[in-house]
Amino acid sequence: MQILQVDVGHSRYPITIGPALLGDRELLDSQIGGHDLLVVTNTTVAPLYLATLRATLTGRRIAECVLPDGEQHKTLQTAARVFDALVEARMNRDATVLALGGGVVGDIAGFAAACYQRGVGYVQIPTTLLAQVDSSVGGKTGVNHPGGKNLIGAFYQPLAVIADTDTLATLPDRELRAGLAEVIKYGCVWDPELFEWLELNLSKLRRRDPAALAHAIGRSCAIKAAVVASDEKELNVRAILNFGHTFGHAIESATHYETFLHGEAVGLGMLMATDLSHRLGLIDATTLERVQNLLKLAGLPTEVPRIGAARGFELMQMDKKVLAGTVRLVLLDKLGHAVVTGTYAQSALDATLSEYFA
Repeated sequence: MQILQVDVGHSRYPITIGPALLGDRELLDSQIGGHDLLVVTNTTVAPLYLATLRATLTGRRIAECVLPDGEQHKTLQTAARVFDALVEARMNRDATVLALGGGVVGDIAGFAAACYQRGVGYVQIPTTLLAQVDSSVGGKTGVNHPGGKNLIGAFYQPLAVIADTDTLATLPDRELRAGLAEVIKYGCVWDPELFEWLELNLSKLRRRDPAALAHAIGRSCAIKAAVVASDEKELNVRAILNFGHTFGHAIESATHYETFLHGEAVGLGMLMATDLSHRLGLIDATTLERVQNLLKLAGLPTEVPRIGAARGFELMQMDKKVLAGTVRLVLLDKLGHAVVTGTYAQSALDATLSEYFA
C-alpha cells in the first residue's frame, strides 16, 4: 500500500493506492465519513464492485445511482440524475458521495457533490488506470457541452482518493492502453526518468505486472499531487498537465465523444503537440521520435481523424486555456519539461493542423 497526500492549503487529503482496498473495512471507515452515502457508478462497474463496496461499508445508509457508461453521457442531463438520486434519498449536507468508476463517473459525481446544497463531501474510488493516475486527483469536476469538453464544472477537492489496483484486473485492454497515455504525459512534461522507465517497462504495464503498475500509478499521483499543491486552480504551472489535451479535446468534440476514449484522444493530441514543438525548434528530431515511439509502444491510436484544419482550430478556440482570444498551447522545450505559451509562429501551427487534420 502507498499513501500520498495532496495539500492545497484549504484542503488536505490522502491518496491510498494498493490491492484489496474495497474490502478493507478499517481503511474505508477511516476515510469515508458520514452515515448517509450515495454511491455513483455506472452500468459496467456496478456489477463488478458495487456489492463488495456495500458489504464493506456496514452500518451506513447507502443509496445508489447507476449511470450509463461512456464519455458521450458526461452531460448536464446525466448529472441531473445524480441530483435526483440525492433528493430522492433525502440526503442532507452531511452526506457523502462516493464516485465508484472511471474518469466520467468521477467528474460527474464530483460536480454533483460540488453543487448539491452548495457542497457535500465526496470520495474518489477510481477503477480505471486513467482515473487512478490522473482524473481522480486534483479536484477537477465537470461535464461536457456540445460546444466543447469540460466547459461546465468546478474545482472541488475530494475527501480522499482510494485506488484499489485489483480493479484493473477487469479493465479491458483498450481502457488500460488509454490510461497509459496519461502516464506518458507525466514523463513528457515533468519527469524524464519516468519517461525512460516507461521506454523499458511499457510491455510490463501492458501485461498488467503488479509491481510495474504500482510504480506507474504511485509516481503519476505523486507528480499530480505536487503540481496541484502549487496551483490548485490552473492559473499557471498546472496547465502543463494539459499537454496534448487542447488538440485531443478538439478531436473528442469533433467526433461527438463516441469514437475515441479520452486517453486515446490525448495520445493523438500529444503527437500533434510534439510535432508542433519540433516545427518551432523547441525540441530536436530525436525527442520527437522518442515520444512518437513510446505512444506506439503503448498501443495507442496514431491516425488522427481528418476533421479539417479549420474545424480543428475552431474547436481549439473553446479550450479553457484561451485568453483574450489567443489559443495557448502546452509545448515541450525538452523531454521532461513543458511550457504554456500563446506566442508561437502561426504558420507552424497551421502546418501541424494541416498535417494531421486536413
